[in-house]
Amino acid sequence: MGHWWARNILEPGKLPLLLALAAFVLTFVVTRIITRLIRAGKGPFGNIKAGGLHIHHVVPGVVLTVVGGFGAVASDRHGADAAVSAVVFGIGAGLVLDEFALILHLDDVYWSAEGRKSVEAVVLTAALVGLLLAGFSPFGVSDLSQEELHNRGTAAATIVVNFLFALVALSKGKTRIAIFGAIVPLIALVGAIRLARPTSPWARRFYGNRPRARARATLRAYHHDRRWAGPRRVVQDWIGGKPDPRPARLPGNR
Repeated sequence: MGHWWARNILEPGKLPLLLALAAFVLTFVVTRIITRLIRAGKGPFGNIKAGGLHIHHVVPGVVLTVVGGFGAVASDRHGADAAVSAVVFGIGAGLVLDEFALILHLDDVYWSAEGRKSVEAVVLTAALVGLLLAGFSPFGVSDLSQEELHNRGTAAATIVVNFLFALVALSKGKTRIAIFGAIVPLIALVGAIRLARPTSPWARRFYGNRPRARARATLRAYHHDRRWAGPRRVVQDWIGGKPDPRPARLPGNR
């Protein structure tokens, strides 16, 4: 275990990635704690306003992401400047993705049901970065031997096949499986061979004249959503806070 940790996590070239991931997760956690306190009217915190305009934390997040990203590109990844840039980038990314739903809907949906998309984006990003940090590479390149890596044809074929699996899974409406499948190929294969979601592009294209397949896809999606929608909401509410049940929201109000 110690050897694996030293090889995959503490490897000098991966230190910036580790720092960025730690800063990203810590920023999200701290931000959610502060916004919950603001929402509850507790503590010394409050919304930031300038000239009557509510400044969402996605704004400084974008600035920090840009500064950290360009700093990382301009630095040596083994130096101290790379570590600083990684931390700045991780903080900025955490602030931005914490308001991912706001960017997606172009509305202040932070404490609404739509705001759960921010939690999904953060958890998904952290998981993917964690897989990269653990030694996984996109489309299974890390699974190739040194001999296969020297054989450009084999490497290219592996990348193409894994990419196609992920693409098929995505077209079947299995977005999470497709994204993780880009890092862990066998996951994409599972998504590629299973029934598509009834509202997916794959179902509209291939199940239109196949009523039995369409009915099976609808029934499977119904049972899947019924089984997992509740637990997923509980976890999201625990991480990000329970949405406001009131339909009306004041503009810019946390």
